[in-house]
This record gives sequence, C-alpha cells and structure tokens, in this order.
Amino acid sequence: MTTTQTRPRQETPRAVRPHGKTPLYKRERPLWMLLPGGVLMLAVIVVPLLVGVYIAMLDLDQYTLRQWFSAPFVGFANFAEAFTDSPLLHSIWISVSLSVLVTAVTVPIGVAAAVSTQNRFPGRGLVRSIYLVPYVLPAFVVGTFFRTMLQPQGVVNTALGTDVLWLNGSASYWALAGVMVWTSWPFVYLLSLAGLQAVDNEVHEAAALDGVTWWAKLRYIVFPYLRGPLSLAIIISILHNINNFTLPFVLFGNPLPSSVEVMPVLTYIASFQSFRFGLSAAMAICSLVIVAIPLFVYLRAVRLDTGEDAGGDAGPTRKQRRADRATLAAATPAAAADIDGARA
Repeated sequence: MTTTQTRPRQETPRAVRPHGKTPLYKRERPLWMLLPGGVLMLAVIVVPLLVGVYIAMLDLDQYTLRQWFSAPFVGFANFAEAFTDSPLLHSIWISVSLSVLVTAVTVPIGVAAAVSTQNRFPGRGLVRSIYLVPYVLPAFVVGTFFRTMLQPQGVVNTALGTDVLWLNGSASYWALAGVMVWTSWPFVYLLSLAGLQAVDNEVHEAAALDGVTWWAKLRYIVFPYLRGPLSLAIIISILHNINNFTLPFVLFGNPLPSSVEVMPVLTYIASFQSFRFGLSAAMAICSLVIVAIPLFVYLRAVRLDTGEDAGGDAGPTRKQRRADRATLAAATPAAAADIDGARA
C-alpha cells in the first residue's frame, strides 16, 4: 500500500505596505474633491476679505473712489481713527452686551418650549407651528410691526398705561433687546427639539419605572443630550445678534439712538452716508475679529481644529508612522524564517 505524503501548501506572503506608501493618486483624491468648494470659498470669502483689508489701509472716500487703486495709503491710520475719533468702542459694547443678554434669555425659553412639545398630545403639530412664527417672519416685517406697536400712542404704552419713548432714549436698548428675544428664541427651540429627538424612548420608560423626579430626569437624561445642540445654538445666536443689521435699522430708523448704535449700522453709516470707505472697512475688520473670537472658542470646545489635540482622531502621526516602519522591518525577517520552516 502506497502512502501518499501531502506536501504543505506554500503560501506566498502578502506585501505589507507601510504607512505613507499609498499611491499619490489615491492619497490626494480627497483634496481634488475639495477643489470646487475651495475655489468658491476663495472667490467669495478670501478675495473680498483681502480687498477689504487693503481698502482699510487707504484714505478712500467719495473723492478718490473713481481711482481707488491710486488712493493715498495711510496704513493703520483708519484703525486708529476708528478706536479714538469714532463711537466704535461704544458700538462694540452695545452689540456684545445685547448679544449676550438676548442669548442668555432665549436659551431657557427655547429649551422650555422644546421640552413642552416633546411628548405627544392633541394639537402638538399646531403648537410647534405657532412656535416657529417669529422665526419665519422676515426681519423687515418684524421691525415694521414692532415700530408701530412701540410708538408713543402705540399698543404697548396703551396696554401698560405708560408714556415711555421706546424708540428714542435709554429705553430703546430694552426695546431692541425684547424684540430680538422674540425673534431669536425659536432657533434655540429648533436645535433643542432636535437634541431631544435623540433621546431613546427606553430611557424615558426606565426613568418612569424607577420613579425618577422631573428635575432629575432633566438633569441626568435630557440635559446631557442637549449639550451639543445648545453649544451650537449659543454660538450661532451670539454671532447672529452681533451682526444683526436689518432689525435695528428698520425698528429705529436713521439716525439710531445712541443706546442702540450697533456695529453693523455704524459701519453702514460710515460707508454709505459719510462716504468714508477706508474707515468703514477698518470698522468691518474689527467686527470680523470680534465675531471670530466666540467662533474660535467653539471650535476648540468641540475639537474641530486640526492641531496636536486632535491627533488621535486625525490618524497616525509622523512619529507613529516611523515606529510602524521600524516594527515592520524588524518583523519581516522573522516572518520569512517562519515561511521557510513551513516549506521544509
């Protein structure tokens, strides 16, 4: 009887490609996909920003506008004038304080409205639609509507039994804050409602079976799910309120009272009424810097920046790739010896 001896199957080792050896056309494919959006951002954002910075360093007015490339170069003189000889600092304080105040008031209102419409009840769709009315109305319509109501003989003074000048004087600040709160809270409501939809129903059922109180349920179940949406709502609300131009301009007309002279309106007046285009460009650059501060804080908070802090999520670093190459080089002779032993 002949014994058949089966030879072990020879396996060809697969070539392991170390980090950094991906073909160039595959490694740069995502960059080519970002090219259309990058070109659009370059044309819409970067180029106008550079032009604005250049204009801010020129003495550009109605006399030099025809040939603004040859306007006198004044360097940072427009920035110095904006901070010393114009009400820019006052406008910055008005805009920032209004934005913080309105955001602080709208957040609890939006969260309370979202919690009140989370569970099913008859007419919930109608209530949700009514909540969105202030958000969908154009700012021009809202400004015109409240301008009529806040007249000396308007509905507000008639209902309160007062004769306050809401559209002039120190009361204008609180009038603008109230109108901005009325128009801003539905946005916080929408994002809060989106965060509440992520809460699983089983979590609510388990909390009900355990006899959890409503405050403990809000604190330990609802609020953790709202942390991300509320952070986004707060930063967007702050940026929107700082850059709000239409509402104060329509509500108070021109010129605005000193107590509501916000940055966008001040920049508009300097540019299209005083025709100081260089000065208005400097004010716009200062406004951009102020707006970028909370945006940078938000990006750092959610770790969207591409720094060393995000190295764990962005893939292996250069040091890790070198260590992987060294490990691969050391392991290759041992793997070859194992294969030779299997063949024998």
